[in-house]
Amino acid sequence: MFETLPERFRTYDLKADVRTLMILRQAIDKGLVKTLGDVYNVLKGIVVKDPEDMGPFTRAYYDYFLNIDIENGDTLSDAIARSETFRKWRDHKIEKNEIFKTLSDEEQINHFLDDVHLSQYDIKEIIAGRDIFDKNPGDKTDGDEESMDDIRERLLNKMADYSDMSLEELLDRLDEIAEQQKTKHSGGDHWIGTGGISPYGHGGAAKDGIRIGGTGGGKMARMVMNDRKFFPVDMDSIINDDNVDAALASLKGVIEDSAQEVLDVNNTIKNGLKRGGLFLPEIKNLSEQKLQVILLIDNGGYSMDPYVYVIRELFKKMKTRFAHDLETYYFHNTIYDRVYTDVRRRQPFMMDRLLSKDPNYKVFVIGDASMAPYELNRMSLRSYFRLKKKFKKVAWLNPEPEKYWHHTYTLNVIKQMIDMYPLTPRGIEKAVLEMNKKSK
Repeated sequence: MFETLPERFRTYDLKADVRTLMILRQAIDKGLVKTLGDVYNVLKGIVVKDPEDMGPFTRAYYDYFLNIDIENGDTLSDAIARSETFRKWRDHKIEKNEIFKTLSDEEQINHFLDDVHLSQYDIKEIIAGRDIFDKNPGDKTDGDEESMDDIRERLLNKMADYSDMSLEELLDRLDEIAEQQKTKHSGGDHWIGTGGISPYGHGGAAKDGIRIGGTGGGKMARMVMNDRKFFPVDMDSIINDDNVDAALASLKGVIEDSAQEVLDVNNTIKNGLKRGGLFLPEIKNLSEQKLQVILLIDNGGYSMDPYVYVIRELFKKMKTRFAHDLETYYFHNTIYDRVYTDVRRRQPFMMDRLLSKDPNYKVFVIGDASMAPYELNRMSLRSYFRLKKKFKKVAWLNPEPEKYWHHTYTLNVIKQMIDMYPLTPRGIEKAVLEMNKKSK
């Protein structure tokens, strides 16, 4: 099984040999691999030793297991869209449910990716969530449980269905459990934890439960929460499903730097009367609530593929905060004389038009800033210089871990022109704090 995998992976300049197969087979023997998504996760841990390996690994995986050829210059979505594998999968979905035909290409591809990367237990039995809910009182004392190993052994092949329960019921019980829970839990059916069939936590098999932290087991959660009182959030890890809400909280701190001093008439009169008729002018600051944001996303290289979706989701969540003043554009590796208004970069938007916008826009550039040195030519450098000169507040958010930044020449050149921060909740927080400082 998979005998030709090492040879195929080596064609993508990845280090893969017979030991790769041995470790994969050991994982399968131990029950760690039950789906194609599990294969992806295990192989990534074996093969990817450096961030630069992620792009070639993605290409090799899709080529070997799905017969999807990602050509140079392709986005993952483009490669999937033209593949025979995706066409057969889509036809099968439409045959089962005609409504699937009404989804956009992007939505269909996202569903395909969900299926391909699905990592969950082999479900042999479905248990009514109501039965589990009723047998476990909300005031249950933490510690009054069976051995975690016993629970895990019994529940791994089962799924709980909480679809017949209201969200209000689940949330009310969640508050009770959070008050009682003192320790971490795994594999159970009651506490907030990982694995198992509890309606709260992640990595388990609970249909229509509430995912807290993690990336989910089978995309079955009804609601997602990342409150730190329920699940720890790593503020220094690159943006992912676990900490995206923490990043969202940081972004909400962006304010418009347009405060102006005005006479506070009410307090002037009120305090003047207290002073017995000595009216001294009271001054207050007024800040306009209008917030304008430009988002520039590098979605043109394999190294950026793992981040583009979560970045778009992050800023999509901010849409209500930014109202109609969030504008998103795309570029490939670096910005020359244009950006693009569509994900596939077919609708150009010239830099002169972008630079004609209100200078009060806050500008976030998202990219790894890694490219061949010749790509960062005079035109590109001029665009960054003009961007920085035009807009008062510009921040570059980089998904590459900060410890690798000094290795990349182009990154360090751009970093000298535009303030750069890691694409982590803490990095975004620092960028926002800097943006909110008064302009000198």
